[in-house]
Amino acid sequence: MRRRDFIAVVGHVAVAWPLVARAGAMPRVGVLIGLPEGEPTAQQWKTALLQSLSALGWKPEVNMRVDWRWAPADLDRTQELAKELVELRPDIIVVTTTPSTAAILRETRTIPVVFSIVSDPVGSGFVQSLPRPGGNATGFINIEGSVGGKWLELLKEIAPSTSQVLFLFNPKTAPQSYYYLKVMQAAAAPSGLSLTVAEISSVAEINAAITDLAQRPNAGLVVAPDIFTAAQDRRDLIISLAARLRIPVVYALGYFVEEGGLISYGPDNADLLRKAAGYVDRILKGERPQDLPVQLPTKFELAINTKTAAALGLTVPQTLLVAADKVID
Repeated sequence: MRRRDFIAVVGHVAVAWPLVARAGAMPRVGVLIGLPEGEPTAQQWKTALLQSLSALGWKPEVNMRVDWRWAPADLDRTQELAKELVELRPDIIVVTTTPSTAAILRETRTIPVVFSIVSDPVGSGFVQSLPRPGGNATGFINIEGSVGGKWLELLKEIAPSTSQVLFLFNPKTAPQSYYYLKVMQAAAAPSGLSLTVAEISSVAEINAAITDLAQRPNAGLVVAPDIFTAAQDRRDLIISLAARLRIPVVYALGYFVEEGGLISYGPDNADLLRKAAGYVDRILKGERPQDLPVQLPTKFELAINTKTAAALGLTVPQTLLVAADKVID
């Protein structure tokens, strides 16, 4: 289905919400986490959601049932998992990341959906607008417009000689990257930067893009938030290539920095899961997704790996060290 057709369907089909708790039965919540179950970050998201639900009085197998699914960086498999969840007929579905949210909304336009860690829900066709979602979905965005410019600003601050920047992403798994790209393009020229794009979809293409970048003088890299590049083998590759080829890199996801990346800036995604629990509570108590506005992130994290900076011959400014939420030595 084309995106414009999807938006039209969501906007004009009458939505029939499930009865809360189905006349006294224990409510059923489906959860599709847009990462493999073995990823530490996926478990952090799970913990954040469960702890916040518990604080609101919802406890699995006590007064609610939770069905978990974990999505790999494989769109076909993600779609299969979305179908499985919908066929369980849950009262509500919680979903993270743009690809997983898209998969769920292809399967249902009636079950209430609370998404989080999604970048451009309007452009992706998930909602009609942020204040008035208009369909069966609402949730929490993980990026706001100025962040693309912030990535470039941080790259210039930690590596002042940078004049050429490559923006790396997979358009199939991170179509929202075009949203960031517009902001970055507007910010690049005033910052004295030449910005180019590498649309990648394989390990070979990651290798080629970063190796080519290393041939350019004063080059830097920005890696978009993307489940494809965030997969363990690919993030290991990006981190190791950047170290070997001496390329300063800004990431959107903090765990790159924990594993040897230079610097990251982005929202606290676990915090978005905590907030999603609040919407789950309100919907299970009778409110409708279409009446709950999509919310922007309010908590961001800056992480810096000083050991990596030293290996690249970079001196981290004191202003960045003071501002950082995490400094990894």
